[in-house]
Amino acid sequence: MTVFALNAHKAFFPPPNMADESGLLAIGGKLEAHWLLEAYSSGIFPWFNEEDPIMWWSPDPRSVIVPGNLKIRKSMRTYFNSGKFELKIDFDFKGVINNCQKISRKGQNGTWITSDMKKAYNNLHKLGYAHSFETWKDDQLVGGLYGVSLGKIFFGESMFSLVSNASKFSLLNLSMILKENGFKLLDCQIPNSHLDNMGCKEMSRDDYLEILSQNKSEKTIIGNWGKGLIKTKFNI
Repeated sequence: MTVFALNAHKAFFPPPNMADESGLLAIGGKLEAHWLLEAYSSGIFPWFNEEDPIMWWSPDPRSVIVPGNLKIRKSMRTYFNSGKFELKIDFDFKGVINNCQKISRKGQNGTWITSDMKKAYNNLHKLGYAHSFETWKDDQLVGGLYGVSLGKIFFGESMFSLVSNASKFSLLNLSMILKENGFKLLDCQIPNSHLDNMGCKEMSRDDYLEILSQNKSEKTIIGNWGKGLIKTKFNI
């Protein structure tokens, strides 16, 4: 299939089911807020290296988690309930994305979180669409994740961990909080073995796009989620 070249003057994407076999749909465009929001609402996300042009993807199948359905061992739940970690939401978004950029990952050279990507998502956070779930220990940020929320879908972007299980703590809290607030999906984009082992499932692009279509009628919770905009009381 053809990879489309985007007009930088208008935030418009071709149908996501026209992506090639790898999931690559288009090249070009901008990382401005209205471009990103249009992309996520259409089942598309940016992913590219520093030396590459902006590349937009819509893979088939899609990797997703149904909120509340993460597989966590009983012993791990006991550990998380012990008080060793503290959850903060939207407290240090910049710290989370900076750590996600710097963390080394097996099989990857460099990072796809470029300076332009950091600027774009920090702006989305200021606008109230991007959120960070953070793991703190002894007043230090030791793990976390960030993503974008539209309607009742949370689009996960990246996570990091500086101590064992710190990112799992953030992800588990995110999953449970999304469930408490009536979210339908936690989008993980592309399958990976770590998330698969925790209960991440593959969903066909057609099914995913159908849920996205229904999601457009849902109200987005905009703003700092750490200031009481969402329910955070639950039992792990």
